Amino acid sequence: MFRKLPTAWLQLRHQKVRLIVALSGVIFAVVIVFMQLGIRDALFNSSVRFHEGLQGDCFLISPRSTSLIAMQSFPERRLLQSLAFDEVEFVSPIYLGFAQWKNPETRDYWRNIFIIGIDLRHQPVNYSGFGEFSYQLKIPDQVLFDQDSRSEFGPIASDFKQGKVIQTEIGNQGSNRQVKVVGLFKLGTSFGSDGNILTSHLNFFRIFNNRSNGFIDVGLIQLKPDIDTQAFTKKLKQHLPKDVKVLSKQEFIDFEKNYWQSSTAIGFIFNLGVALGIIVGIVVVYQILYTNVSEHLVHYATLKAIGYRQTYLLSMVLQQAFFIAVLGYIPGLLITVIQYEFTKKATLLPVIMTSERALFVFFATLAMCFISGMTAVNKLKAADPADVF
Repeated sequence: MFRKLPTAWLQLRHQKVRLIVALSGVIFAVVIVFMQLGIRDALFNSSVRFHEGLQGDCFLISPRSTSLIAMQSFPERRLLQSLAFDEVEFVSPIYLGFAQWKNPETRDYWRNIFIIGIDLRHQPVNYSGFGEFSYQLKIPDQVLFDQDSRSEFGPIASDFKQGKVIQTEIGNQGSNRQVKVVGLFKLGTSFGSDGNILTSHLNFFRIFNNRSNGFIDVGLIQLKPDIDTQAFTKKLKQHLPKDVKVLSKQEFIDFEKNYWQSSTAIGFIFNLGVALGIIVGIVVVYQILYTNVSEHLVHYATLKAIGYRQTYLLSMVLQQAFFIAVLGYIPGLLITVIQYEFTKKATLLPVIMTSERALFVFFATLAMCFISGMTAVNKLKAADPADVF
């Protein structure tokens, strides 16, 4: 296929404007596919950063829970029942909820913020910064602020690093409570949450004074070393009633990802964007190759007349498709890297380039251009020397 590369290339670059149009179409398709995949994966990755930072092997949630932003409470006694097993090292309840954060700088802007309440007797999370400031959460109305939260909550991180005292209000169902930021931690935003704060379970109940302390949102179970997590999870499922769901850590992560991928329109929309980008690329490349073949039909007929086979003519067109794919992919990749950085700064989502995604899009680009080439090559059937001459 590649023994006559110069011939295919010379024919392709003969019409420079047409070549630029073809490359522009491929670049556009590559960037669209990269951006759709990047933002989609950022959605999934950001949605499970909370789960990945939990220091537990098994987790209990309510069967009525659908995702982290829509957790339903269940009796804490179900978590305590797991202490009957010798494999368990400790258990820790986790409380989750949304409340309104008052911007301490403007004093007139409120925004929903995700609040995580934990039992400080153990270390159920390992988020960056938590260990340094966790002891201060034992004091009433003190919280840690996620420094990767959106700027609409105020310049909390920069003010704290400058040594300023940060106090504000958190509102919940008409009841406001004064809180003080005593430290920073790193968790990050997601499609479900623009910002986060972390506090003790006692401070959590001070904010959500309408919540019953006999109910929790997530039950964390830490097992002793060298315990088979899957075997224990299976045994615990048989032991506990059906009013609670038992998950391993990976199952808990998959539970969240499946929600965003299958139970919302977001996953479908991003996958549709990928498909549309590829279709646009196929159409553009097909039009260019088809026009190129049509204009050089006499030359192809001449090659047939002097003994060249149909497969050789096919290889000429596919070589052109290969050149278009490679020359369009490289600038598309470079543009995407810049776009990823811009998107990451604008949204605070983990939009990053991965080698797996780069390879996938490269081979998808090759396939896209080869499909166009195989379709356009049907025109070569008309290259009959008897008809042309």
